[in-house]
Amino acid sequence: MIDISRRNALILGGVGIGGVAIGGTGFVVNQKLRRPEASKAASGVALVQPPELRSSDGVLTVALESSSQQVNIAGRDVRAFSYNGGVPGPTLRVRAGDILNVSLRNGLTDPSNLHVHGLHVSPENNSDNMFVTVAAGDSFDYQYDLPANHPPGVYWYHPHHHGFAADQVFGGLYGAIIVEDPDPIPTSRERVLVISDITVDSSGTIVTTTAMEKMSGREGELILVNGQLSPALSAGAGERERWRVINACTSRFLRLRLDGQQLTLLGIDSGRFESARDVDEVVLAPGNRADLLVTARAGTSSLRALRYDRGASGGMMGGGTTSSADVALATFAVAGAGAGGFTAVPDQLAPRDLRSATVTARRELVFAMGMRGGMSSGMMSATINDQAFDATRIDTTVQFESVEEWTLTNTSTLDHPLHLHVWPMQIIEQDGRPVESAIWQDVVNIPARSTVRVRIAFDDFSGRTVYHCHILDHEDAGMMGIIQAL
Repeated sequence: MIDISRRNALILGGVGIGGVAIGGTGFVVNQKLRRPEASKAASGVALVQPPELRSSDGVLTVALESSSQQVNIAGRDVRAFSYNGGVPGPTLRVRAGDILNVSLRNGLTDPSNLHVHGLHVSPENNSDNMFVTVAAGDSFDYQYDLPANHPPGVYWYHPHHHGFAADQVFGGLYGAIIVEDPDPIPTSRERVLVISDITVDSSGTIVTTTAMEKMSGREGELILVNGQLSPALSAGAGERERWRVINACTSRFLRLRLDGQQLTLLGIDSGRFESARDVDEVVLAPGNRADLLVTARAGTSSLRALRYDRGASGGMMGGGTTSSADVALATFAVAGAGAGGFTAVPDQLAPRDLRSATVTARRELVFAMGMRGGMSSGMMSATINDQAFDATRIDTTVQFESVEEWTLTNTSTLDHPLHLHVWPMQIIEQDGRPVESAIWQDVVNIPARSTVRVRIAFDDFSGRTVYHCHILDHEDAGMMGIIQAL
């Protein structure tokens, strides 16, 4: 274990306590150049996979550098943030029981850090510790020890420094983590699809986010797959592909369809279903991931993100609906005969079911939004249980190895997807209706004016971490709390 004080680590102190002013950003932009030059962006180019780094002999050691530089996004040179010069960053492939070492160098002008989203690892010391700050120009060595029984699936990494998370993720800082299956599922090929959005002006600069966009949660005007605009995928009829899909958007929900093709969903986040499910569409809140099998059928299909209504900002600064328009994300052309004949996906081990577990505590989290100090203040109020994030306050204390039931109540007119670090959540009830199967996710959406109940087993790790809305503008504005397992 590396000494946490040795590599310029700072403890997160008063940054952003009680909320942040709307309108601040890490990008310097000409405010008159607001609209992207979509017509100049290249589309229809073959989908490119991010570079991959794989563990060997139980260890993966990675050097990541975040920086602001010219990168190719949607076929254009854009001044953006990147890990190791690419958007997205490299895909990290590990196995249960592995050690993942990441040396992060912060080449930005603002503080940053690293979150391994969804991994069930320690929240302390130099593991998935949200209270580490890597100052501009400094470095920090992370070490993540994956348990021997860590669930396989698709995860991701991104910055998580309070007050800067939305700008840094929107700017291009994200990448995939794959925890491999102990017994591989036969496929023709596997693809990683990191879906993100961004808004770029005619000079190739990321535009400043307005106060209204922060209140609703910003949505970029270009929706990218692996940094590309409307890339092309191809396969032979009968081939079976595995798609690891990540919603890396800061606020946008993705209601995904691929009409004309057979879609089989293995699971959402780290929650693998007992039996694979044939589906017509998949809805991913920001931060959610999908593990999909696509069985190719002859013809050309469009991977689309359909309209999803995530509420309205209502009277807050006169905001309107946040319902996104339909968008074509990629084309999937199937021609000729491929190597088919794949057998059905075998059933997995039945997921743990906490519906019959002994509940040691029950609590409620209430998510609310408004304006601090009135409309003229320019300060968004985004709270959990009437409190904005305070790095010096423990909001929730839980007993190690206990099972708790949380009632998640959303009083606002916008959806809020809750992300709990370290420990996944089993969804028990949605808007008064019991859930009939064991569904596990680490991002659980709470629709506007509704309630969701979840149960959580605080196993394996003690320590301090956070829970928050994964609309990252809301997190940065204070919709985050600190939880400690003792």
